[in-house]
Amino acid sequence: MSTAKKFAGQTALYGLSTIAGRVLNFFLTPVYTRAYSTKVYGIFGNMYSYASMLNALLAFGMETTFFRYLNKRPEDKSVVYNNSFGAILAVSVVFLLITFPLSGIITSWIQIDPNTPFAEYTQYTRYFIGILVVDALCVIPFAKIRAEGKPGRYGTIKLLNIILFVGLNLAFIYVFPYAIRHNLPGAALIKPWFKQGWLGYVFLSNLIASIATFIMLLPELVKLRPRFNRALFTEMLLYSWPVLIANFSFLINENLDKILLGKLLPVKISATQVGIYVACAKISIFLSIFVNAFRLGAEPFFFSHAKNKNANQTYARIMSYFVIAVCLIFVALVANVELLKYFIKGRDATQTSLYWSGLRVVPLLLFGYVSLGIYMNLSVWYKLSDQTKYGLYISGIGAILTIVLNVLFIPKYSYMASAWISLIAYATMMVLSYVWGQKNYPIPYNLKKNLAYIISSIVIVYLSFSIFKRNIFAGNALLILFAGTALYFEWKDLKATFIKP
Repeated sequence: MSTAKKFAGQTALYGLSTIAGRVLNFFLTPVYTRAYSTKVYGIFGNMYSYASMLNALLAFGMETTFFRYLNKRPEDKSVVYNNSFGAILAVSVVFLLITFPLSGIITSWIQIDPNTPFAEYTQYTRYFIGILVVDALCVIPFAKIRAEGKPGRYGTIKLLNIILFVGLNLAFIYVFPYAIRHNLPGAALIKPWFKQGWLGYVFLSNLIASIATFIMLLPELVKLRPRFNRALFTEMLLYSWPVLIANFSFLINENLDKILLGKLLPVKISATQVGIYVACAKISIFLSIFVNAFRLGAEPFFFSHAKNKNANQTYARIMSYFVIAVCLIFVALVANVELLKYFIKGRDATQTSLYWSGLRVVPLLLFGYVSLGIYMNLSVWYKLSDQTKYGLYISGIGAILTIVLNVLFIPKYSYMASAWISLIAYATMMVLSYVWGQKNYPIPYNLKKNLAYIISSIVIVYLSFSIFKRNIFAGNALLILFAGTALYFEWKDLKATFIKP
């Protein structure tokens, strides 16, 4: 089996579990937009933005470090595993001891809706502290499963996590209120504590699902042994801290715009504007799913094949396939945005109009994900050559652009500024990674072909969204033309790689 075909198979397995989980999660979007006001949904998006950035701090860059040192020190696998988990455990304990007693102070700083009772907001904060700690403790056990080539187990646990999360959400939003209204058996036990329409149940559902995931990972956790290697641990920390800063900077690019919208816009509109932006960003989730599935398959694959004779040619070929795939998804989502928008309908005509007013951000956010996916593919060079400082530089530049430009332009242009700045930051990171990568760790990417697909997809998206005014028939005709052209030019190579034995 060719290495490219093997990689495609692994990515497909991760992709199936990721897609299934994310699609289930995606179907909660219309549930939330109908159950909660635009302002309350803004609180939801704001809280998860903070959580996403703190996840990177607690993970401490140890996931990538774990894969790297399994490759560098194959004779010390158990020590690498123990040291990686130990680092995250120590950080998580310190984080919990500091943040939980100060949850009230933290809440006073992050609160964006003054109409929500402070005690309720503080409860949201405490739920998220628990979610962050439990999820951090699951990072290395999940990495171990991936390193052992068990995408089936990985996918099963992830899928069960999402099913539990979705099920609890539906119970709190629909089942319990229905039981109380119709006085069903058990209603008397639910009624005394149940709060109709309380956003905190979403976060409580997440916490319960995270704890269940931790329990499902116990077979990996019981394999931990107190085998601490100080020299190896120090070496791993030196590798991981630039990865940590790079990951945190990347998540600033991903999430800080939502936080700054809440901080920089007038109080009367800030939560509503965040709600609109977060809801419209959900339409881009399918491209995000593909990029994430690629990352899950790519990181262990790239490290395990680094010593192969034709490794660089394999990386270049994977990049070509990846660019075609993300460009096709980019065009397909924009072509069908008039259908996808019904997933973000509000509970009345006014709220629906508010959500749909933000659809202009969708093509910008999608192309940002195209750039991000290519950047993730390109980042193999500094991880394999132990030059993780470049990841820090690149993500740091992206973070600076995100912070400075959002602060300058959000007050005037609101979430449209955030969408454009997200695209600019990711595109800049993509270009910098390519330029520095070719100087320090050359990989023979087919630049002309890749650029041709990227530019063609941008032109088609512009025609579909702006010229044809999101007409679904015109958009899908352009999609078929683009896909047919790609298949015509790539058929020979695809046949040789994936069809011939």
